[in-house]
Amino acid sequence: MKEIDELNLPDDLRYATDHEWTRLEGDKVKIGIDDYAQDQLGDIVFVELPEVGATFSKGEEFGTVESVKAVSELFMPIGGEILAINTALEETPEHVNNSPYEDGWMIEIKPSDVAEMDALMDKEAYIKMLKG
Repeated sequence: MKEIDELNLPDDLRYATDHEWTRLEGDKVKIGIDDYAQDQLGDIVFVELPEVGATFSKGEEFGTVESVKAVSELFMPIGGEILAINTALEETPEHVNNSPYEDGWMIEIKPSDVAEMDALMDKEAYIKMLKG
């Protein structure tokens, strides 16, 4: 397990209390789980993601991630319509462990209200939450 100061937490992302990250890319938002979550889960062996076109509200479950330790639900940090899923995770779920912000992204959405991102934490606030 990594110490908090060893975590890779990019400055340009926003973080949810459930350990999902969001990255605004034009009018779309990419979402995945952060370095803390993947580290806590251990080796990820399966990722279940929603169908393209599905719509979720903030806080709704959009999928699951299964590791050698546990199965964990994935929750929408903001609401929106699924535009794309990372199909590479079907064959190589370990991308979530090795590259949570690049190869291990999970979904891309069209946000229903991009202002919902304002309620998410920046890196400093997220670290403070992790430290309790």
